Amino acid sequence: MVGRILVADHNGVYILKFVGDVRVVLCATVDDYLRQMFDDREFKSVLVDLSETEGIDSTSLGILAKLSIQADRRFSFVPTLVSTRPDITRILLTMGFDDVFNIIQKPLKHASQLAELPKLAVGNQRFLRERVLEAHRILMSMNDQNRETFKDLVVALESEGDANPSPRAA
Repeated sequence: MVGRILVADHNGVYILKFVGDVRVVLCATVDDYLRQMFDDREFKSVLVDLSETEGIDSTSLGILAKLSIQADRRFSFVPTLVSTRPDITRILLTMGFDDVFNIIQKPLKHASQLAELPKLAVGNQRFLRERVLEAHRILMSMNDQNRETFKDLVVALESEGDANPSPRAA
């Protein structure tokens, strides 16, 4: 199933639900939404529901790590992840997400008020590469195992960026 992000908020309480196969193409959309969410003066909490997530790539995991780091840094708040699928939970635990999220394994009961987050049109490869790099750097900062796992990818993406400098850098 193609990935979708459903969202809801009420009085500063936010819910994000990742549905289907959540991949890199959604990272700019989620990143933009997180920026808006954290700029909300009424922000109180955020919960991420992965109970219908069939697959999730490392870039999407990096965006989730960013969400937790920002919530802690800006609001001294640890977000909650709902993960009812053993395969997804295993990935989360392996990546150290239990250090930066409260993880619960029971599904939410009322998701009917969630609306799909509209996808941003991302035509700029440089912008997308920067989001992927940021997500993986955040994952690397979480623990030594992640650092080892993603260091080659980050070096490759950085090299690719150096080979294609931005017009401002030229």
